[in-house]
Amino acid sequence: MSNKVVVVGSGNAALCAGISALENGAEVLVLEKADCDLAGGNTKYTAGAMRFAYDSGADLVPLLRNPDDPRLQNTDFGSYTIEKFGQDLLGFNSGRPLSDEQKNLIEKSGSTMRWLASHDIKFEPIYNRQSFEKEGKHVFWGGLTLSAINEGVGLFDMELAALERLGGTVRYGSAVTDLVVKDGRVTGVKVGDYVIAADAVILACGGFESNPELRAKYIGADWVHAKVRGTPHNTGDGLKMASAAGAVAHGLYGGCHATPMDLHMADFGGLHLPPGERKNYRKISYFLGVMLNARGERFVDEGENFRNYTYAQFGRAVLEQPGHFAWQIFDGKVLDLLYGEYRFHDAHFVQADTLPELVSQLDGVDQSAAMETLNTYNNSVDQISEFDPTVLDGKGTSGLVPAKSNWAQILDKPPYRAFPVTGGITFTYGGLKVDGKGRVMGENDRPVAGLFACGEIVGGVFFDGYPGGSGLTSGAVFGRRAGQGAATS
Repeated sequence: MSNKVVVVGSGNAALCAGISALENGAEVLVLEKADCDLAGGNTKYTAGAMRFAYDSGADLVPLLRNPDDPRLQNTDFGSYTIEKFGQDLLGFNSGRPLSDEQKNLIEKSGSTMRWLASHDIKFEPIYNRQSFEKEGKHVFWGGLTLSAINEGVGLFDMELAALERLGGTVRYGSAVTDLVVKDGRVTGVKVGDYVIAADAVILACGGFESNPELRAKYIGADWVHAKVRGTPHNTGDGLKMASAAGAVAHGLYGGCHATPMDLHMADFGGLHLPPGERKNYRKISYFLGVMLNARGERFVDEGENFRNYTYAQFGRAVLEQPGHFAWQIFDGKVLDLLYGEYRFHDAHFVQADTLPELVSQLDGVDQSAAMETLNTYNNSVDQISEFDPTVLDGKGTSGLVPAKSNWAQILDKPPYRAFPVTGGITFTYGGLKVDGKGRVMGENDRPVAGLFACGEIVGGVFFDGYPGGSGLTSGAVFGRRAGQGAATS
C-alpha cells in the first residue's frame, strides 16, 4: 500500500517534494493556505534564477527549452564548479565551516536541475541580467546562468503541471492549523476542525518574513519597517506547529535574505505585474554608482563584489540606516547599463543636470554632507584602470572609507539620477533541523516521526547572506529529498 503524503505549502520546495513523493509511489495531497491566484508561496515573486554547479556550457544545453537558440553559439557561460559554489557559500558564513545542509545543496545542485528537466521543467539563459557583451560575445558572470521559463511564475506552472501529471492533488484555501500527533508520531493535519490523515507530513510553508512581530523578535526592531517582497502568507505557522510537536530550532534566526527595494513600493508588491516585471521593485545596480544615507554618507563598498554576492547584505545595510532608507546615485555614463527595473514605469527617482541640483532633491538627506561625500568620492577614483562590468575590474578608490573596490567611476556626466531605496525581506534563515532523509529532528537528535520539511523552513542553509539563485535551488534539492523520504518512510 502506498504512503499517503500531505505537503503543506505549494511553492517550489513543496511542489518538488510532491513530485518526488509521487515518483516514489506515494499518494500526494498539497494543502495551500492561499487561494489559487496567490498560491505558490514566494516562488511566483522570484525571477526564477537557479544557481548550480556545472563544468561547461555543454552541461546547460539539456536543461534548456530552446537548445537551438542561435545566441548559444556566441555565448561564454564559463564554468561553476562544486568547489567554487562552496567557496561562495563560505564567503557568507562569517568563519563557519560549510554546514551539512550547504554541502548537500552544493553536491546535489546539478543532479537536481537535471531531475527537474526530466519532468519537463525547463530553463533559459539569463542574458538580460547575468551577461554583458564583450568583444561581440555574451559573457556570463557571477556563476548564475539559467532561470526558469517565464521566471518564478513559469517555474510554479511547470512544477504544478508535473505534479498533476503524476496524479498529485492541490487544495487551495486550505490553511493547515495544526499537526495531529498520536503516540509521538505525526499522523495528519488539521484544516480548521477537519482532520486529514497521512502517513507522512511535509512542511514546506516558508519562514516568518511576513510576520512583523516575529521579525522584530528574531531579527531586530528595524525589521518591522522592511518591505515584504513575497507572499503575505509566510507567517511562521509551520515553525510554530513543528515546535509544538517537539521539533528543535536550527540555523540563524537573526538572518534573512534582503535586497534594496524601491522606497515607495507596497508590501507584497509585484504579483499583479506580468512575470517579466515582477522583480522591478528591486534596485540592485548600486555597484554602478554610490549609495548615500540620511547623514549624506556612504555606508558600504558598493563595488565589493558582483551584485549576486552583495545584494542580500546590502538590503540589510540599507534598512539599518537612519530612517531605514538610502539614495542610489548614478551619472549619465551608466544609465544604459542599469537593469531594466530602473526604467520600470513605477520606478521612483529624481533627475538633474548637475550634482548640486540632484542633491538638492534628495529628501531626508543632509544635503551639505552629501555634496561633500560625492566630491570626496570623485577625487578618490582611480582614473587609470579601465572600467569593465564583466569582471572584478579593480577600478577602485584611494584613501576612501568605505572604499569602492571595483567599477568606481567619477560622477561627471549628466543627466544625474538618484533612486530612493529601502530594505526588502524575501525569506528568513532560521528554521528546523532535518536529517539526510528530510525528517524533522527533535530533542536528542531524534526525528519527529512522520514529519518532514523542506524549503525556507529548513535552517542551517544560509547564514549572513547567500549567492543569488541559491534559494530556489535549495528548495528543489531539499524538496526532492523530503518527498523521497516521506514516500518511503
